[in-house]
Amino acid sequence: MIDDKILAGERITAAEGLELAESGDLLRLGFLANAVRRRLHPEPLVTYVVDRNINYTDICTSGCKFCAFFKAPDDPDGMILSQAELAQKIKETKELGGTQILLQGGLHPDKPLEFYEEMLCFMKGMDIHIHGFSPPEIWHFAVLSGLSVAEVITRLRQAGLDSIPGGGAEILSNRVRSEIAPRKCNADEWIMVMEEAHNQGLRTTATMMFGHVETMVERFEHLQRVRDLQDRTGGFTAFIPWPFQPDNTALSHIAKTSAFNYLQMLALSRIFLNNIDNIQTSWVTQGGQIAQLSLFFGANDFGSTMIEENVVAAAGVSFRLSEQEIRRLVEGAGFTPRQRYMDYRLVAAG
Repeated sequence: MIDDKILAGERITAAEGLELAESGDLLRLGFLANAVRRRLHPEPLVTYVVDRNINYTDICTSGCKFCAFFKAPDDPDGMILSQAELAQKIKETKELGGTQILLQGGLHPDKPLEFYEEMLCFMKGMDIHIHGFSPPEIWHFAVLSGLSVAEVITRLRQAGLDSIPGGGAEILSNRVRSEIAPRKCNADEWIMVMEEAHNQGLRTTATMMFGHVETMVERFEHLQRVRDLQDRTGGFTAFIPWPFQPDNTALSHIAKTSAFNYLQMLALSRIFLNNIDNIQTSWVTQGGQIAQLSLFFGANDFGSTMIEENVVAAAGVSFRLSEQEIRRLVEGAGFTPRQRYMDYRLVAAG
C-alpha cells in the first residue's frame, strides 16, 4: 500500500503520487506529509529568513501570460533601480535584522553582463548575502552575451553572487511553458542552469507555480525533474510550491486555487520530494492562517518575512506579515520559531 511505503520512509513513484492526488482525501495527505516532515525534522522548529525581495527592473521581453508586474521595453513607466536606491533598500533590510537580499528582475533586452556584475559588486560591498538571478535571467544573460551558462555563472559568482532562487520554474513541462511563457527558457534549460550552479558549488531553491493551464500529470513531471536533479547534485535547500495569482494577468479568467487544493499540492510535494529537506509555506499567497495550517501538511519553513514584495502584489494579493507576526503564528501552532540563513543554518538567538 502507498501509505505503508511513505510511512516506512520509502520513495513513491509519480504514478503513486497521482493515485494519492486522485483520492481527494486531504486529511490522509496531511497525515502522510506530516509524518514525512516529522521524520526529517523531529525537532519542533519552524524556520524563517529575514530578507527583502528587490526587483532591480520591471522591463522584460518575456511577456509571460501569468505576470502582472512586467513592463514592455518601450513602456515609459519601466524602471531600473539606481545604486543609491539599492543601497537604501539594503540599509533598511540590515536595520531590520535582514541577512540576505532576494534579487530578481525582468529580462531586460540590452543590459550587458557587466551591468549585473557591477550591481553584484556594489551590493557585496554592503556585506549582505545575495540570493539572486533565477534560471531564466541567467539563461537570458548567456544568450545576450554569447557566453555559456557555465561562464556566466562563474562570472556572477566572482562578482558576489552567493546563491540562486528557484523562480521562473512555473511548471517544468515544455507544453505548459510554450503556452504561458514561450519566450522564457524551457524546462530543460531551467534544469541545465540549476545543475551547473550546483556543480559550481552554489546552493539554490526550487519553486512550482501551479493552478493555471497545467494538468496534475504535468505537476508530477515537474516534481520528478526536481527530484531527479537533487539525486544528481544535492544542491537544492528547499522547495516552494505556490498557487498562481490570476488577477491583472492575461490569464485572469482562471479561478484562484482554493486553500484545499493548495494544501493538497503542498502535502504531495512533501511526500514526493523525499530528498529535499525543507518545504516552505506560501503565506504571501495564502495568508497567515492557511500558512499556519500548512505546518501540519508538510511545511517546516515559513519562508521570508518579505520586507518588500512586488510581483505577487501586482496580481492583487497583499498579505503582509512582520517577523513578530510570523513568530506568533509559529508559536500558536505549537512550534518554536527560529531565524535562519539561506542554507538553513540557524541565526544565533538574540
